[in-house]
Amino acid sequence: GCGLELFSSSTKFDSGTGWPSFWAPLHNAVAEDRDTTLGMLRVEAHCRRCGGHLGHVFDDGPRPTGLRYCMNGVAMNFVAAEEETRVRIPNRT
Repeated sequence: GCGLELFSSSTKFDSGTGWPSFWAPLHNAVAEDRDTTLGMLRVEAHCRRCGGHLGHVFDDGPRPTGLRYCMNGVAMNFVAAEEETRVRIPNRT
């Protein structure tokens, strides 16, 4: 991982899935690709800078986007910022 900030706590919500869920990433932080593994079509979310796999995006989230970025909590660090919590992909050295 590269340590890029990915999500803000202001977009986090309880999806009832047990996975950290957000309705939007930070601007220009997350890239998406088609994922056809496991015999289904999903949208994979990954760090736009280093390509680290973060989780998947589904269209059953809350307003205003209607999206649920269902993230792998092990793939991220939760870091307190001045006024809110920011989520980063961990630095791997």
